[in-house]
Amino acid sequence: MEHVMDIAATFVAQLQQPTLAFLIGGMMLAALGSKLQVPDAVYSFIVTLLLLKVGLGAGIAVREADLMSLAVPALFAAILGVAIVLLGSRTLARWNGVSHMDGMATAGLFGAVSASTLAAGMAVLDDEGIAYEGFIGALYPFMDIAALVTAIVMARMAKARNAATQAIAAGDGTMTMGGGGSGGPGLAGSGVDAGMVRGILTDTFRSPAVSALLLGLALGILAKPDAVFEGFYELLFRGLLSILMLIMGMEAWSRLSELRNVAHAYVVYAVAAPLVHGAMGFGAGVLAHHLTGFSAGGAVLLAVMASSSSDISGPPTLRGALPEANPSAYVGSSTGLGTPVAILSIPIWIALAGMVIGF
Repeated sequence: MEHVMDIAATFVAQLQQPTLAFLIGGMMLAALGSKLQVPDAVYSFIVTLLLLKVGLGAGIAVREADLMSLAVPALFAAILGVAIVLLGSRTLARWNGVSHMDGMATAGLFGAVSASTLAAGMAVLDDEGIAYEGFIGALYPFMDIAALVTAIVMARMAKARNAATQAIAAGDGTMTMGGGGSGGPGLAGSGVDAGMVRGILTDTFRSPAVSALLLGLALGILAKPDAVFEGFYELLFRGLLSILMLIMGMEAWSRLSELRNVAHAYVVYAVAAPLVHGAMGFGAGVLAHHLTGFSAGGAVLLAVMASSSSDISGPPTLRGALPEANPSAYVGSSTGLGTPVAILSIPIWIALAGMVIGF
């Protein structure tokens, strides 16, 4: 009974967090027929500021870290981000009735990192007196950006492949799968040639969302924006994020009917994914321990990052890069269910670290 009460308390606490609370508030306004609207120009401005802030913070953390000690865990973090998205593309995105675009956006969000969940993991380790590397906070952008960019590229490639297939079906049947004989061989008969892949990659990195994120990361590493970061971006961040979630909540309500027949798929994924991803992260942490002496506490936090799903950088990035995806699918499943499961799983990774590595 005590565990049930803990789960219920965690779930209620998540409902009270600004990210989910404003999302639900936006859905309620839309359900009541409110005429509230936020101009597109204001929305674009908010997203740009949010992503610049996330990139700047990540870049500053990387700049202040010990790069030699950071290298192997950072590589593993990036690999984990990509692997989690690939796993999602083979599971949720292929679930019968689930929109591939929605599935990839959800996988991207689960591959990215929740800063609040990571902070919760650090707090638990601090309370237990378990040591961990000081550069842990600098690992999250490697997993975060790798997951989000992978999800966006794969979703766009699938969209292009479907468009090419439809064009072939509408034609006379003589079109080659590579889009013509001059563009090089098709990729495994997918209808996407090498030139199309390059175009998708170029468009992804030039898109407003990814461009702002990467620019902030570069400036945080190469420049010294600490003063403007703390005096401007940090102060505005939470308020602007709440407005963004309000906008996404209103949009989510209008598209909620799309999930009526596949809601169970997102529930199963949101409950299982944090545990599977956390196990992947813990395995990577153990391997890093054997290769570089990475601490047991570090392995726990790598598992926590892998099990978490982004509540800050992910939603605006996906909303900007994949506007076709349904926010009620990827935000609802990640923040509503995935985050409580990830937080409740922290003791599992601590127990495993004690058994496998030792404190």
